[in-house]
Amino acid sequence: MSELPLLALAALLAGFVDAVAGGGGLVQVPALLTALPAQAPATVFGTNKISSILGTGNAAWRYARRIGLPWQVAGPAAVSAFAFSFAGAATVAWLPKDVVRPLVLVLMVAVVVYTVFKPEFGQAVRQPVGGSVRLRALAVGAVLGFYDGFFGPGAGSFMIFAFVALFGLDFLRASAAAKLVNLATNAAALAFFVPTGHVLWIIGLSMAAFNILGAVVGSRLAIRHGSGFVRWVFVLVSMALTAKFGYDIVFPRA
Repeated sequence: MSELPLLALAALLAGFVDAVAGGGGLVQVPALLTALPAQAPATVFGTNKISSILGTGNAAWRYARRIGLPWQVAGPAAVSAFAFSFAGAATVAWLPKDVVRPLVLVLMVAVVVYTVFKPEFGQAVRQPVGGSVRLRALAVGAVLGFYDGFFGPGAGSFMIFAFVALFGLDFLRASAAAKLVNLATNAAALAFFVPTGHVLWIIGLSMAAFNILGAVVGSRLAIRHGSGFVRWVFVLVSMALTAKFGYDIVFPRA
């Protein structure tokens, strides 16, 4: 309980970052691991999800009210993400996560470089190119839902990038769509963590209040300042995530 002020601050910042550009876990999960060293990883992640799902839900609701969610894309993606998040969680038992880290690092570098050097990327809504939007949305939800259930870090950033690149959304609407998909993957994770007792409810709900506050501020700023603001927060968060992955690969934990 003495660590609650630190965790509340981390949840506030995580809610803000996640509401704008994804990547709140980059702030909140390390804070929980630091504050709760004696807890099992599953308990840390379950407590994180309780906080995150309420902040994400609030942000999704605000985006839906103010700009509208792109349901044709976000709906199918959320449904398949929920199902495949379960599959990703089950895969943890037999596939080491260290196999995934180098690939994620390469993908994050590519996302940052592409976004920085394509100033027009995600600045305006454009017509999507290719076949059925719903089928592609189901595929994107399946891949990123599986990744979020299996590993997680960077999932929100990958979702935003995919919605811009594959469906022609601007960064603001891509962020809104990502919130709905994140809501589905968080719900899938909690369907496992809650029945198995891997949630510290007092800490999780206390953090949730501050996560929601951060989400309110973040979503309001994103809606007010538009895709340009979301784009640069997205770049900064992606760069921070890339740096963390690189550090973890070069200096792995004992």
